[in-house]
Amino acid sequence: MIKTLSRCLTMAAVAMLFTACNNNKFHVEGNITDAKDSILYFEHMSLDGPQVLDSVKLSDAGDFSFSGEGVTAPEFYRLRIAGGIINVSIDSTETVTFKASYPTMSAKYEVNGSENCAKIKELAVMQQQLLARAIAIEQNNTFGVEKTRDSIEHIIALYKNRVINDYIFKEPQKAYAYFALFQTIGGRLIFNPRESDLDIRTYAAVATSWDAFYPGAVRGENLHNIAIEGLKVLKKKQAAMYGPAIDPSLINEESIIDIPLADNNGNRRSLKEFKGKVIVLDFHLFASKESTQRIMMLRELYNKYHAQGLEIYQVSVDPDEHFWKTQTAALPWVSVHDPENVNSPYLTRYNVQSIPTFFLIDRSNALYKRDAQIKDLDAEIQGLL
Repeated sequence: MIKTLSRCLTMAAVAMLFTACNNNKFHVEGNITDAKDSILYFEHMSLDGPQVLDSVKLSDAGDFSFSGEGVTAPEFYRLRIAGGIINVSIDSTETVTFKASYPTMSAKYEVNGSENCAKIKELAVMQQQLLARAIAIEQNNTFGVEKTRDSIEHIIALYKNRVINDYIFKEPQKAYAYFALFQTIGGRLIFNPRESDLDIRTYAAVATSWDAFYPGAVRGENLHNIAIEGLKVLKKKQAAMYGPAIDPSLINEESIIDIPLADNNGNRRSLKEFKGKVIVLDFHLFASKESTQRIMMLRELYNKYHAQGLEIYQVSVDPDEHFWKTQTAALPWVSVHDPENVNSPYLTRYNVQSIPTFFLIDRSNALYKRDAQIKDLDAEIQGLL
């Protein structure tokens, strides 16, 4: 009896261990038909290029199943048969299912279990449609060289505008926003920070959101580096065209998502206007019970460090704008009001899960830390000043 009980407990422990290990993995599974005997590769799209993680020879049914260690920040993978590709993003330990048929797998597939993968499919299909339109323009014999070039640039500009508004700036912290930045047409980056100020700001916006959602993520840091390097190249080109050479090492780029809103005097204020200062960015609800104590804490910080270069930029999401104005009339720092209230898009972009929440921004206008990462606020502010 004792041996039986011991054996049962051991089996239960093994089962629990197996379940725990299994829960720490992500799974990519499904089937790709009409590809019997083809090799399906599962590849990690690392910053150094594609790396094969696993492969399977497909049967008649085309079933496949791959798995990997769960991730704490979005990572990118792909399913590939020869030149047929399905892009995959993984956020943590989810299970994502794909169904497709070869050779149309790149554009015609079903995906379940991941909003990011569904959005990436939309972007991939849009990219293919853009390429088809560009090819049609190039093959139009009635167009001259200049009209062909201008027409292609026009459809690319329309595409970028749609992607920026409907995908990237809508949820810059998502994997599909990151994916959109690296789309190409004819081997050319659609968003190229070496050629456009807008593209630099787009990269920086996604980088800032990744800082907030996934602190220390390598891909987020890479985005910052790309934006800064792009700015250096662009400024160098502009200097060569319009003026004397400048030192690219002196050029930097703000890496925050700007918040341009009206203050309690009706003046439009912006985070970027305080570049060179250390900023406490505070998302606040004056109607909350904790507001008075919070304001006292901020006033103490302001009185202590303002003369040394500290600024406070406070964003109110109060539904009653008049109440906010009366509460902020005597405050010495900048207080702005978002008319979207608790539906403010800035709450999403900065990953604000509760109010109040604050962030520290350094003198270069780069997001430094959020409150959950700070143990000693005084020490952190002194270090930045």
